[in-house]
Amino acid sequence: MSKPDPLIVQRLSSLESHLQDENPVLLEVVKGFRDLDAVAYKMGVLSTRQSFATMIPWWPLISVLGTFSAGKSSFINHYLGYELQSSGNQAVDDRFTVICHSKDGKVHTLPGLALDADPRFPFYQISNEIDKVAQGEGKRIDTYLQLKTCPSDLLLGKIMIDSPGFDADAQRTSTLRLTEHIVDLSDLVLVFFDARHPEPGAMRDTLKHLVRESLERADSSKFLYILNQIDAAAREDNPEEVFGAWQRALAQEGLTAGRFYTIYNPKFALQIEDNSLRERFERKRDIDLSEIHSRIQQVKIERAYRIVGALEAAAGDFSARIVPVVTEALARWRKRVLITDAVLLAIFLVTALLFSVQNGWWVGFSFVAPWFIALQQMSPIVGMLMTALVFGAGALIHFKVRDWVALGVARWVEAQGNSDEESQRLLGAFTRSSSVWRSLFNTAPTGWGRRTQKRLDRIIATTDSFVQKLNDSFANPSGHQATDFTDANVTQEKL
Repeated sequence: MSKPDPLIVQRLSSLESHLQDENPVLLEVVKGFRDLDAVAYKMGVLSTRQSFATMIPWWPLISVLGTFSAGKSSFINHYLGYELQSSGNQAVDDRFTVICHSKDGKVHTLPGLALDADPRFPFYQISNEIDKVAQGEGKRIDTYLQLKTCPSDLLLGKIMIDSPGFDADAQRTSTLRLTEHIVDLSDLVLVFFDARHPEPGAMRDTLKHLVRESLERADSSKFLYILNQIDAAAREDNPEEVFGAWQRALAQEGLTAGRFYTIYNPKFALQIEDNSLRERFERKRDIDLSEIHSRIQQVKIERAYRIVGALEAAAGDFSARIVPVVTEALARWRKRVLITDAVLLAIFLVTALLFSVQNGWWVGFSFVAPWFIALQQMSPIVGMLMTALVFGAGALIHFKVRDWVALGVARWVEAQGNSDEESQRLLGAFTRSSSVWRSLFNTAPTGWGRRTQKRLDRIIATTDSFVQKLNDSFANPSGHQATDFTDANVTQEKL
């Protein structure tokens, strides 16, 4: 059985060390991923340099997206209690900033390479993805990403991401590719809009890429839509109309339900002379800010459940997706190989028959070719060698046919994947199952059988126990004291 690469072993050991203190339940989940990897290695679904456990982020991610000057950076600064991010009415930073806890109590700004080259972060080798949409741009990773550390305890065990605005024309394609990557990995997405410019024209890109495309997502509940700097509307004759115009703009993109908030930063708030109006604005702001902050605090819990769900989904994919597709591919491959072999054999026999008749090698039904008579007069050993040579040539042609047909079927297999990653897994399993050492008449994928199915069933069954343990950690229906992992100390050193 294939063994994982030493680098994968090291990464999983480091992950287990981190989870030992933060969440022992997830420590057990890593063992489930190890078992799943063993099945994947045997079937060819993953290479030994890969692991399902390293394909998902284990640290909760909160991404802050939106237009320029929508107050994203000032919101982050206010939440963390640190003047970490530069803020202003103009674009002050056109890079994604990944923010995590500082181990030495100081603020540090590190280049994008720190994220691209570190497998512990969700941007590991993201330069390759940038190259796919903008050739050569991956080398300029520092122009797209930076890492900042901050001593705020609110960052313990989680990562925040501040994004550039969507109004920029420069680096648009690569920025959107990074944004898609971030949104897919995030546990919570805060989408900011500027109440000073609520008209649809100023929000066109944000609406298109963050609202419209989020509607059909299964995890759409993780999006919070925030109209920031709403204090600017206090001077309007009808401040409610600003909020109404914003909601209508979202509705035009198809978003008619969800969590909508109106907030402003108390530090930069405009003076509101009318006491009753000021109190109404402050009350609504405080309620919405409290709910947003509460959702941020909950991401550790949500991430824990999402990781368990990822294990269950990955295990279920074997019987639901991988095995059916590869089994169908093997059937196509086997049928095409047999047909091709039969056609080639028929062509050879017909050609040989016509050639022998033309050369007069038949007397009635007797084959009297001179070379055949000479072969009969040779020793049995020579005859056996000649026979072996003929069969060897036939076998060589057969295996060449197998390889040629497999290339065509492989294209079909790749097309069945819903993503590049899934396509590669399906292709890996088919390649292993159609290797030269496998019989053409094996109908099941390599490594698949009752024992493998039972092993996967056990992995899926254990996810239910993991969920129950998480429920016991975060819920307390019995009234006994429960462990709260959301407040566990996680130092940056363990990241």
